Amino acid sequence: MGEVATVDAWCREKLSSGPPPVVVQPVIRDASVAWEVLRQAESTTDADLAILRAMFTQSPVSLAVLDPGLRVVRINTATRRLLDTPPEHVLGQRLTEALVFEEPDTAEAVARRVLKDGEPALNQLFRGAQAPGLLKRIYALSFVRLEDSRAEVLGLVVSAIDVTDREVGRQRMAVLESVRARVGQHLDVVAVCDEFVDTVVPDFSGIAVVEVVEDVVRGETPPLAPVNGDLPLRRAAFRGPVSAYPVGDVRPLPYGTPFSRVLSDLRPRLVPVEKDSLWVSADPVRAEAIHRSRAHSLIVAPLALRGEVLGVASFYRHQDEDPFTEEDLALASDVCAHAALCIDNARRFARERTIAATLHRRLLPRHPEPQTTVEITPLHLPSPQGGGSWFDVIALPGARTALVTGDIEGHGVAAATTMGQLRTAIHALAALNLPPDELLAQLSDTTVRLAAERAALPPSDPLRREPLTATCGIAVYNPVDRNCTIACAGLPQPVAVFPDGRSVTLPVPTGPLLGSAGDEPFPATTVDLPEGSTLAMGTSLLADKVLSPTGPLRPLLDHGSGQRLPDLCDTLAYAVENGGRTEESLMLLARTRTLPAGQVLDGSLPHDPTAAPIARKEARRRLEMWGVDEETASTTELVVSELVGNAVRYGAAPLRLRLILDRMLTCEVSDGAMSAPLVKHARTVDESGRGLFIVAHLAELWGVQYHAEGKTIWAEQPTGHAQGG
Repeated sequence: MGEVATVDAWCREKLSSGPPPVVVQPVIRDASVAWEVLRQAESTTDADLAILRAMFTQSPVSLAVLDPGLRVVRINTATRRLLDTPPEHVLGQRLTEALVFEEPDTAEAVARRVLKDGEPALNQLFRGAQAPGLLKRIYALSFVRLEDSRAEVLGLVVSAIDVTDREVGRQRMAVLESVRARVGQHLDVVAVCDEFVDTVVPDFSGIAVVEVVEDVVRGETPPLAPVNGDLPLRRAAFRGPVSAYPVGDVRPLPYGTPFSRVLSDLRPRLVPVEKDSLWVSADPVRAEAIHRSRAHSLIVAPLALRGEVLGVASFYRHQDEDPFTEEDLALASDVCAHAALCIDNARRFARERTIAATLHRRLLPRHPEPQTTVEITPLHLPSPQGGGSWFDVIALPGARTALVTGDIEGHGVAAATTMGQLRTAIHALAALNLPPDELLAQLSDTTVRLAAERAALPPSDPLRREPLTATCGIAVYNPVDRNCTIACAGLPQPVAVFPDGRSVTLPVPTGPLLGSAGDEPFPATTVDLPEGSTLAMGTSLLADKVLSPTGPLRPLLDHGSGQRLPDLCDTLAYAVENGGRTEESLMLLARTRTLPAGQVLDGSLPHDPTAAPIARKEARRRLEMWGVDEETASTTELVVSELVGNAVRYGAAPLRLRLILDRMLTCEVSDGAMSAPLVKHARTVDESGRGLFIVAHLAELWGVQYHAEGKTIWAEQPTGHAQGG
């Protein structure tokens, strides 16, 4: 210590009394700064001494001269202002003793490396070790080796600049930029809150809590400030060592605390955390958590937008963290404003998703009408985003059933409403008794018109930029002929599982998407389906797993012939859920039945005037066997007579009559002519021309169905049974 004091006194004497025998001055060597010690003979004029004296007495940059043992031998005036002890107590101390750092070993390692290698270390950032509760200072230190004219190492010169304000400001800006970049990636309120606390901890605070109004989580409109004291909030996200309440807990905020006050006036608060604070006693559970986490500084900020209260965010600094400042309060307001905007966007999306899901459910057939000839079980696995998948079961004349599956690409209200429009169109077209390929062609034309309406929307409407893409598959099952005619528009090929356990992918060509450009046809395929067969039709996502020959769930379908259809549906649903379903999936399972032979009258008729009496007689006999009441039998007999008479007069051979008893009583008369029937309003003096006019008035529904060779005119009416029949 005596030697160091002698060196310091010598420096002081020479700087104050005149030119010293040596002069220390900075020089540039290989693009770096070095300190050179010169003899008086080698030195320049007194200007060098003036510069050196100014650096040690007037420079705002702190300077310290260290000997080879890293002990302080001289400090300038700026350095003395940084010290809490008298300067004479610092002289002779090691660098890490004179200036206390959080990481003293790192600072000493840098100094020794410069002392050894001579390579300057410039602008190295070190944090000071201030007392708890005080803002820790940040210094930029530069280490430069001292050498004499013979390149002998004399020590180090260390300069220090307090850059606390600059670095803290840079850190605050980094936190704000990080929040803007990372928060809002998801459209879910709780997920946004998780993103927020993950971003601010630990860069801004060691503990963060986000509590959101429960109605906001469900997508409902947030309340206006000030809010009622009993408003329930959900603890949506938390990061930190000790949580007062579990995440997901829903409760009102206690009255008389900064948290409830923030929800009243929407003003952020910088709150000291002290044991004797009045607000701490108002929430003992939270106070205990604060005590256990050693939190000492708190900022409470509102999550609000346009005066609407979304929630509240709380930031704690604990243990050795710096206390919050007013600048931190401004930063908290900025990050909470961005978080509130993201939470509100997620809330609006949740509301739209709820509306879309509700609309989708309302537009789907909740409980398909039971059919006597086919058992139906839909497998519908909706996604959280909603979608446009649908199915339909439509009863057709002649005990036939149309099975429909379809999907609208996209999510939300637009997909649900478009699905409803196509469903309505399908039902209207099905009433025309069109074959599946013709029905899809008409439905595709409808889709083209809907797409044109969407394209004509104003440029500001986001729906205009969404293409209308739809797929659909239609299968018409005929229980009398025991076959099924299928056509697809963009859907995968369906699968049939036969009663003996065999399964086959049906050879149904995949037609173009609905509404696609061009006039591509929708080819139809007719396949035989014996009684007890299971037909599976699905949208692309579920079809890839179940219907594809290589799909992971295809074995479950193949072995399902012996299962009850609801049980098979559940088995597939469990497997799909376990497989990590993320999108909407829909599949329609249909198990076929046949009509008993006694419920069908099918026979040929001669193409001459005797056909009508023969048809009436056979119809009367069969209706009596079925127990149909007299009024219905008389009406049916008249309908049969008029249809057969019309076919004899205007049609061509061969003629055929078929009566089918199912949920409706259907009369079908087929002939070999392709001419279209025409309803005429005969005059009172006309003796003919009333056939189809009479049928149209007597039957509940009637129509015509064309075949490759000829046509069938059909009429339906409710079944009537004799009393006790």
